[in-house]
Amino acid sequence: MSYPDKRSEDEWRAVLTPEQFRVLREKGTEPAFTGQYDKHYPSKGLYTCAGCDAPLYKAAHKFNSGCGWPAYFDSVPGAVKRHVDRSFGMERTEIVCSNCGGHLGHVFQGEGYPTPTDERHCVNSISLKFTEDESKALSNEGETQQKAKEKA
Repeated sequence: MSYPDKRSEDEWRAVLTPEQFRVLREKGTEPAFTGQYDKHYPSKGLYTCAGCDAPLYKAAHKFNSGCGWPAYFDSVPGAVKRHVDRSFGMERTEIVCSNCGGHLGHVFQGEGYPTPTDERHCVNSISLKFTEDESKALSNEGETQQKAKEKA
């Protein structure tokens, strides 16, 4: 699959920590209950991709699922792409950043959480950054989309 941010693996290694690279580029998972955003519940703000800074989730999308990873019931429109993941002898839905293809985690449906979408986006904290300035980050989304169009 092709993404607007087309950095090489060497370019990613230069800007990501080894653990970020393992999760974002090699589809790893951080241990449950260890991520900095697991118990992070701001009243406003935006979570962006730790790799490319693309806006992913509004603080208002976050809820306490108790699963050990940050959980969101929805994403910023167009921010994530879904792929079938058949690893570990099961079928799940992987979610990745639609700008750089960085692995975020998985999305689960029908678990009974009282959310508007009946979904849980289970995301690795290390795949995220947080900013309180939601409007600034959303304006960056437009810039990111414009840069992608210019590269195409």
